[in-house]
Amino acid sequence: MEALLRSLHFLLALFISLKHLALAQEVNQFIYHGFTGANLSLNGIASIHPNGLLELTNTSKQQIGHAFFPFPFHFKSSFPNNSRSLSFSTNFVFAMVPETPTRGGHGIALAISPSTEFKGATATQYLGLFNSTTVGLSSNHLLAIELDAVRSPEFRDIGDNHVGIDVNNLTSIQSAPASYFSKHERENESLQLISGDPMQVWIDYDEMENLLNVTLAPVSIMKPQKPLLSTPINLSLVVLESMYVGFSSSTGSVSSHHYILGWSFNKSGQAQSLDTSKLPSLPPERNSTNKPYLRIMIPLITVSVLLIASFATMYIMRKRYEEVHEDWEQQYGPQRFRYKDLYKATKGFKVKGLLGYGGFGRVYRGELRSSKVEIAVKKITHDSNQGMKEFVAEIATMGRLRHRNLVQLLGYCRRKGELLLVYDYMPNGSLDKFLFCKVKPNLNWAQRYQIIRGVASALLYLHEEWEQVVLHRDVKASNVLLDADLNGRLGDFGLAKFHDHGSTPQTTNVVGTVGYLAPEITRTGKSTTCSDVFSFGTFMLEVACGRKPVESERPPEEVVLVDWVLECWKRGAILGTVDPRFEGNHVEEEMELVLKLGLLCTHRTPAARPSMRQAMQYLDGNATLPDLPLHGAGIGLVPVSNEASTEHVLTICISSDEISSYSLSDSESILSGR
Repeated sequence: MEALLRSLHFLLALFISLKHLALAQEVNQFIYHGFTGANLSLNGIASIHPNGLLELTNTSKQQIGHAFFPFPFHFKSSFPNNSRSLSFSTNFVFAMVPETPTRGGHGIALAISPSTEFKGATATQYLGLFNSTTVGLSSNHLLAIELDAVRSPEFRDIGDNHVGIDVNNLTSIQSAPASYFSKHERENESLQLISGDPMQVWIDYDEMENLLNVTLAPVSIMKPQKPLLSTPINLSLVVLESMYVGFSSSTGSVSSHHYILGWSFNKSGQAQSLDTSKLPSLPPERNSTNKPYLRIMIPLITVSVLLIASFATMYIMRKRYEEVHEDWEQQYGPQRFRYKDLYKATKGFKVKGLLGYGGFGRVYRGELRSSKVEIAVKKITHDSNQGMKEFVAEIATMGRLRHRNLVQLLGYCRRKGELLLVYDYMPNGSLDKFLFCKVKPNLNWAQRYQIIRGVASALLYLHEEWEQVVLHRDVKASNVLLDADLNGRLGDFGLAKFHDHGSTPQTTNVVGTVGYLAPEITRTGKSTTCSDVFSFGTFMLEVACGRKPVESERPPEEVVLVDWVLECWKRGAILGTVDPRFEGNHVEEEMELVLKLGLLCTHRTPAARPSMRQAMQYLDGNATLPDLPLHGAGIGLVPVSNEASTEHVLTICISSDEISSYSLSDSESILSGR
């Protein structure tokens, strides 16, 4: 009899398993307005409240909570001959209620994972998904959208209130401060993840476009027109055929109640919209005033805080616009901005005016109230006056450069511990975003040719037409910004050097960007106008071919752009290197001129390179380009640093080695916010 019962139990369990498997094969979408009766796979301290509220974590320290849909989805690409697709759509409503008003647990992540079990995963900054040995492994096959409320320096977090896209790692491939696009204000409005207020997230992946969009908004707002994050990504390299979808959350030394109120998912189309009126309510705030001693303490604390706040406000109002002035600065008078004007222009340097993070500070967008001129203000933090006089003198010198194809440095301001630099604002961002980012519209050949001529004109001005010789030393696409009319303007003079006409520039450290460095610099450490011409030649090839100077993922013969174009020219197929996005819509004579001039400018021998005046004559059609010399052509990869990558920038100070901490150089230009 006992054997018969065991057999019946086995058959029943097998039947249930097969039924669940069949159901899993059929389910492509679901929607939960609360989770009462939901058959979720819960792990850690995750639980479902009686009213249907899903709680991933509570105020317990160093804890993990997982909640996953119990059946896997089949993510198999439809290319070329498969009926399943990688595309998906999901939206959910969450709330983070911190233990203290200003600090909370690490955050929440929506994860697409091969398993619902994360063996060895730890809490704190690992969000319950990884540990120190598993984070970053390509074998993880995990995609996560993180709502991160604690800044983790080892993962290069941009702050303690951001949204990020993670692939097999917690170093986000793209992230942004929590905010949403306001249709009324026509700009991004900031959100605070740990405010305790419900917010909604939409995540959409289009396999045809290879585009992942993440949108965030308060629960009372319709889905914004513009996503917060939009990342080109091929998920076929990440997800496996069978994947689970769910949430992971963790706390650290401080904690939060992390809630999910509703969730909708669709593997075969657009996810259904959540009806916010049907979502469960959050627990009421606990009433702490029922403790007698708190009834006395709270009013006393309130009065004390108000008094302190009053005195602090008076002090801050007095100190807010305080600047640092010294007698020697009087000679630079017109270059100096009042801090009060910059503060008001940027609306108090608020987060929603933040354009980006530079190598040594943040850059804010602003508008001068007196002239209505749009500006970009870079705030650089420093802790010493060492070398400041020489540094400000150098800024004043750069401020006198005037050319239509240069980003204008308008001036500066000094405060204790801060230096503020004021630039023209470039609304269309940097050129490299147009060349290499699929989200940006493509530039046609006429626009690119005009940009090349503009940069050449700017370099001619710097080398020959100004009162001193100016060596830019970092000419590249990311340092060319585009104004409202898509005219190219050369910017970022963080590595610039000045010397008198007829004099010899001094030997210095090797600076520049790998792929643009002239080969003689690595031997002598001496930059000249010829080395600027070399960088300009690489820049021309970059613009014409639509690819970076060094791309290690390409076949060996195509890794270095200059050498590849040279080999194609030797075979009589130089036009085969043209950016395929032109689709033949370019002037062949101009294109061939740019490609050959690029090779001539990147000749190994500095004396074989043309001057910028000669380059302008060739581009304007006022001189005939000579035949290319075969001897010494081509550069190969210039070894600068064992740790260098194609985007690594080696920097020194502008004028004095003693003030290198004040360098203006960034790895990419961010004065535009693009």
